[in-house]
Amino acid sequence: MENVIDMKNVSWKREGKEILHSIDWEVKKYEHWAVLGLNGAGKTTLLNMVNGYIWPTTGNVSILGNKFGQTDIHKLRRSIGWVSSSLGERVNGRHRTEDIVVSGKFASVGLVFADPEEADFARAREWMKLLGVEYTYGQNYEKCSQGEKQKILIARGLMANPKLLILDEPTNGLDFIAREELLETIAQVAAQDKAPTIIFVSHHIEEVLPIFTHTLLLKDGTVFAKGPREQVLTSENMSKLYGKNINVDWRQDRAWLTLV
Repeated sequence: MENVIDMKNVSWKREGKEILHSIDWEVKKYEHWAVLGLNGAGKTTLLNMVNGYIWPTTGNVSILGNKFGQTDIHKLRRSIGWVSSSLGERVNGRHRTEDIVVSGKFASVGLVFADPEEADFARAREWMKLLGVEYTYGQNYEKCSQGEKQKILIARGLMANPKLLILDEPTNGLDFIAREELLETIAQVAAQDKAPTIIFVSHHIEEVLPIFTHTLLLKDGTVFAKGPREQVLTSENMSKLYGKNINVDWRQDRAWLTLV
């Protein structure tokens, strides 16, 4: 089976400090992974490497079968959808929601330098309908709630038919109801025919939905644990990760943490 992500013995240094150390990580087609870790664990650095914004100091990286050093990184990024809080900060709030969605086809944020077709807007409306925000069509982005904005950015990430979709802490800033609605939307995306492989980054174990087949735990820039979700999200692993006595309780096929 084709590897979507293949990292072997990857390390990365900045200003003499090693941020990532000896990362071995394989993500196969049809797998969806959740990535968890404390602040400073290296999650954002790892994602930046997947997108080709940084290159390994040592080791080998292949994304979607494209080995770094032997591929056009700009072309590769067209096959990767990225949704993050930093992306949301770059959006001009006066742009219409559908313009933001369509701009994903052109790997831009807005349509200032793009030349979209009518078919692009029809497709954008389809994604907005699937994600439950079609009613915002024609509305300025700044008028939307935080939950609506996140769904619009996910629709944008899907416009280019990516093979890999990275959701970097997409629930940040959402209240409980908005968070659960967004998680349900992500599950719907994963259930689609020809859905992209999804990498979901979070601080919160309860956000690791049943659709995520595997989990990667990062600690201090290295892999702490990885594998099938139920085998990784255990009381023992989470206690060691956080340095506290923690109990993992499974309810409705989702894991929840409590301090013992």
